[in-house]
Amino acid sequence: MTSRDDWPTPEQGLVLTHFLTVRDVAVSRRFYADVFGGEVVLEENPCIVKIANGWIIMNPGGGPTPDKPDVILTAPEPGDPVSSFLNVRVADIAAFHEQAVAKGARFLTEPLDRKAEIRCYVKDPDGYLIEVGQATGMLEGIFADRATPPESAP
Repeated sequence: MTSRDDWPTPEQGLVLTHFLTVRDVAVSRRFYADVFGGEVVLEENPCIVKIANGWIIMNPGGGPTPDKPDVILTAPEPGDPVSSFLNVRVADIAAFHEQAVAKGARFLTEPLDRKAEIRCYVKDPDGYLIEVGQATGMLEGIFADRATPPESAP
């Protein structure tokens, strides 16, 4: 039996959740529960997984509905550009990375020191990008170098 605190239902104000359109709810549910230590609140329709102080909500894609006319939900295809991603902050990135790899997570790189933080990226079963980071230098006023804008072509 779950308590009210397990559901994304605020007593006042709001809570922020993240919805993912997935191809296979069971596979995605297992990934978020295993790799991120999530608690499955609802298995399907929609799937809700509580992770730390937030929730991931998952359902298969579909066409427009009365409350979202002209909107079609689909999971990303390989090679699709990325316009947003989950950002997960951890207390110990080395320990998290090691545990996640042992559970089958495949990271794009090992954790890299970016001065302000140590971070790395992993993709979920549908290809959604997830940044995993640990604050380091930013806690002491040290930040990453600013990105250099591309030079204009003549």
